[in-house]
Amino acid sequence: MNPSTIGNGYVVIAALLWGTTGTAARLAPALSPITIAAVAMGIGGLLQALLAWSAITTSLSLLAKQRRLLVSGACAVAIYPLAFYSAMDFAGVAVGTVVSIGSAPLFSAFIENRLERSPLSKQWWLGAIIGVSGIILLAQNPHSTTHAASDSAIHFITGIGLGLVAGLTYAFYSWTARNMMMQGMTSRAAMGATFGLGGLLLLPLLVYTGAPLVHAWRNAAVGGYMALFPMCVGYLCYGAGLARIKSSVATAITLLEPVVAALLAVMVLNEALSPSAWLGIALIVGSLGVIAWPTRRITV
Repeated sequence: MNPSTIGNGYVVIAALLWGTTGTAARLAPALSPITIAAVAMGIGGLLQALLAWSAITTSLSLLAKQRRLLVSGACAVAIYPLAFYSAMDFAGVAVGTVVSIGSAPLFSAFIENRLERSPLSKQWWLGAIIGVSGIILLAQNPHSTTHAASDSAIHFITGIGLGLVAGLTYAFYSWTARNMMMQGMTSRAAMGATFGLGGLLLLPLLVYTGAPLVHAWRNAAVGGYMALFPMCVGYLCYGAGLARIKSSVATAITLLEPVVAALLAVMVLNEALSPSAWLGIALIVGSLGVIAWPTRRITV
């Protein structure tokens, strides 16, 4: 089989797994967003570090030299799931996921522009305008039915804000990991160390809020699923895909994640979105397509 076909398949599996996280979390309402975040990224991050342990131990000197990138990236890893799952709790699975994922490429380019002086292309500006328009449409249409304060515009806007924090932290830890790799570290060591340290930072929250995990089998099953499949298997599949296909192609394929999340939220959780909210989601997904589409870079 063609390596690119295999790579595409791996990334599709990763995107599908990631798209299930919000709906899976709602199947255990006794678990708070903080608990879900701590078990998913905490345990999942430690599993990734364990699988990359040999690469980490052989890169200790490089990790020590790049400790600023490592620590700042790990802090972003710890903050990301807290903002991500809280965004879904406030604004609904569909909206929270789309804003979080949809804003990340915009923040990624902005971080590169600010920290690396990398110029922004006309393509990025077009994608940014489309994406921001979609977020504005979503923010004006708080019609998703959530289990907490579903009719509260304040809660909904808070969810939008938390989704933007999630997008920013996702973009930032991706940037720190990439810079560690550019300075000679292997991808397994950089990602394993970043996620492992981020997972360690979340363990105190897991200990403090994780009691419901052992009170019911459903809670434990959801927590185990989140740590093993989306966080561990999902990222392993994504890494395997990146080894076979271009990053631009992989980024485009992961557009499946917010689509899957929105469809599951509507079909399984009965979340209701207004037509304008659906238009906002379409614009955000469209903005990702514009940003990810490979083209000649024209700077402004």
